[in-house]
Amino acid sequence: MFDLKKDMRGIIDSAIQAVLPESAVKEALNRQDFLARKGKGKLIVASIGKAAWRMAKAAGDILGPGISGAVVTKYDHSMGDIQGLEIFEAGHPVLDENTLKGTKALLEHVKNLGPDDTVLFLVSGGGSALFELPAEGVTLEDMKDITSQLLSCGADIVEINTIRKHLSSVKGGRFAQLCAPAHVFMVVLSDVLGDRLDSIASGPAWPDDSTSEQALAIVKKYDLKVKPALLEILAKETPKKLDNVTAVITGSVTALCEAACNIAKSKGYNPLVLTTTMTCEAREAGAFVASIAREILTSGRPVKAPCAVIAGGETVVHLTGHGMGGRNQEFALAAASGIAGLEGVVISSLGSDGTDGPTDAAGGIVDGKTEEILKSKGINISEVLKNNDAYNALKAADALLMTGPTGTNVNDVAIALIG
Repeated sequence: MFDLKKDMRGIIDSAIQAVLPESAVKEALNRQDFLARKGKGKLIVASIGKAAWRMAKAAGDILGPGISGAVVTKYDHSMGDIQGLEIFEAGHPVLDENTLKGTKALLEHVKNLGPDDTVLFLVSGGGSALFELPAEGVTLEDMKDITSQLLSCGADIVEINTIRKHLSSVKGGRFAQLCAPAHVFMVVLSDVLGDRLDSIASGPAWPDDSTSEQALAIVKKYDLKVKPALLEILAKETPKKLDNVTAVITGSVTALCEAACNIAKSKGYNPLVLTTTMTCEAREAGAFVASIAREILTSGRPVKAPCAVIAGGETVVHLTGHGMGGRNQEFALAAASGIAGLEGVVISSLGSDGTDGPTDAAGGIVDGKTEEILKSKGINISEVLKNNDAYNALKAADALLMTGPTGTNVNDVAIALIG
C-alpha cells in the first residue's frame, strides 16, 4: 500500500534538497576559468535573489577570509551573518526602499575596480525585484506601480523583465558595465524557462536580447498606465554587447523535475515528466493535470499506476478578484475540482523557493476529498477562483503546502501521485 500524502511530501522535500545551491556553487568555483583569476586582484562577492544567502554562504565557506561584498535577498531568507559580506533583505515581488538600499550598498563594492579584479556575481530568481536602482527619471513608486500592473494582468516573466530592464540602471547588462574593467564571473540558478541569461533576474550582467520596441509593445498589449516620461525612457536601448562576463548556469527547473522523477521511482512509482516548460494559466494547468490522473485511472494511459506525473515551469494568474493566493495554490485548487471523488490520487503544486505569491505557503496539496470538505463548509471552488482566494480555501481544507523559505529558486513543480 502507498501512503500518497506521505510519499508526496517525501518527494517534494528530497527534490528541493537536490537543487539547493551549495553543491552548484562549489562546482562552479572549481572551474578552471574561475581559478585562473583567483588571487590576481580583488575578489568582490555580489549575491542577489531568493537563494542569495545560501549561494553567498557557500562561496564564503569555499573562498575563506578576505572576501568582501554584499547580499540582497527576500525578507526572512537570510540565515545569519557571513564574514566579510553585508546582508540586506528587501521586498519581493514588488520592490521597496530596502531594495534601493541594498543595491546601492552592493554597487559601492564594485566601484573603481581594475582589470585584474573579479566580481563573483551569484544570481538567483527574484533578483529582478531585489536588485534595482531605477534609471534617471524613474522613481521607486513608478517601478512599484508598473510591476504591480504587470503582475496583475497576467504578463509572463519574460515580458515583465523586458519592461524592468528598460527602466533600470542595473538590469539588461548595465551592472556589468558598472563593474568594468573588472571581470564578472556569474553563477546562475535559473528560474526562467529556457534558461535565458538576459531574463534571469532581468539580466544585470548579460547582453540584452530584448528591444525598446518590444518593451513599448508590451505596454500596448496590456494597456499599461504609464507616464509619458517613462515611455521616453522605455524607448532607450539596453547594452547589446559585453566583453567582461563569464556565465555558468548551475541549476534549473529541469534538474528539479529530474530529481522528483528519480525520488518517485525509488519509492515504487512509475515516473513521467510531462514538461519542464509549463507556462499556461494556473487553474487551466491544474485542471489538465487532474484530467491526466482521471485518464490513468480509467485507461492506464499515458503511464500505468502506481505512477508520478511531474510538470515543471511557471504558470500565470489573471487577477479578477481581491483574495489571497498564488499560482501554485490556484493550480492545486483547480486540480481538486478535477479529481473530486477519486480514490488514490493526490496532486500538489509548489514554488521551489517555498513561497507562492504574497503568502507564507509554498503551494497546495489536494486529493479526491478536498472539494467535498470545502462544500461542507459552504465554499465553492469556482467562486473562490474568481476571487483569487485560493489561500483561504486551501487553508479551510487543511490543504496548504508549507515548507518555509527553502534557500533555492528554480521555478515551480507540480506532481500527481496515483496509487
